[in-house]
Amino acid sequence: MSSVKFSCWKMLIIGFALLAACQVPKEEDATNVQEETIEIPSVDSSFTLSTWVHGEKEYDADKWTQKLNYYDSLGITELLVQASPEFLTELVPLATRMNMKVHAWMWTLNQPGNKETQAHPEWYAVNRRGQNSLEYRAYVNYYQWLSPFHPDACAYIKSKVQAYCSIENLASVHLDYVRYVDVILGADLQPKYNLKQETELPEYDYGYHPIAREGFKAIFGKDPMDMEHPELSTEWRQYRLNAITKLVNEIADLTHQYNIPLTAAVFPFPEMSRQMVRQAWNDWNLDAAYPMLYHNFYREGINWIGFATNQGVQDVDFPIHAGLYSPALRLAEDLEAAIRITKKNGAKGMCIFMADDLNAAQKQVFLKLKAIL
Repeated sequence: MSSVKFSCWKMLIIGFALLAACQVPKEEDATNVQEETIEIPSVDSSFTLSTWVHGEKEYDADKWTQKLNYYDSLGITELLVQASPEFLTELVPLATRMNMKVHAWMWTLNQPGNKETQAHPEWYAVNRRGQNSLEYRAYVNYYQWLSPFHPDACAYIKSKVQAYCSIENLASVHLDYVRYVDVILGADLQPKYNLKQETELPEYDYGYHPIAREGFKAIFGKDPMDMEHPELSTEWRQYRLNAITKLVNEIADLTHQYNIPLTAAVFPFPEMSRQMVRQAWNDWNLDAAYPMLYHNFYREGINWIGFATNQGVQDVDFPIHAGLYSPALRLAEDLEAAIRITKKNGAKGMCIFMADDLNAAQKQVFLKLKAIL
């Protein structure tokens, strides 16, 4: 290392020391901030910066050239774009010319306002009260979930995936909402719905589709609806987990036929995902996972992001790209610490929700880190 580079690193380290000495942490995060010493990672090019992005109905080349230039200025090289196959067919060549990758971000089991699926109410997930997801919208109106047990619903989802597979140079098909309805909300979200979920309440406990009940009864000789506490049955929980896993792995087989990777936005780490949304993503044949480490939803501090990252890294044999929630990281020092701690704990990249909403201080963090991560 040259003396100039050594001096720059020395100045940077001194700067961090002064910042740590002057910063007064927020009260609720004081313990976590004191416990963690943020280390500067080694310089390499293996840590990817990415963002979730909403596409549009119509593709505008000039507008998206400007947007891609903006992402590029921040060091963001991969975009997870929610848009139609037609839109992405136009966007991917532009991104490829700019040395950027585009993933097809698609909602999977949650299909709000979908007229095609609403014509088949029997496709929808059913809760422990016997209500399907069109009759009872858990938490919010846009929660309209298909059942992974209905073969026609699964075939419909795979047809949506198939439509993306013909896009040349697509980085991956990226699944979202590939789970059940949240049986337990994060601690910070429950008060917003006037809830205190100390047990698994029947109206939020999904997976009781008639096909699921019949299949379970054929194996175990009992209908989950007849159990006094089906939510406590290990077998019934695993049976439902397996249905999601089967769907995801069939989708993986499909995308891999086209040499397109499969990725997914998932809950923070597998054990937590099992409990909160019946999602065993460590059993999935993914090429990468993007755990949504939205620490504020769980009233946790920055250290929790590191813990959740490391747990995911330990549980799977595919890369982890840590998902961070920009509204909860408005302070530049919080965002920088969160990014660094994900890398320290083994993440291969970081994905922000969303780069379009960054404030000036957050943008400066990206500008600073893009040269050294």
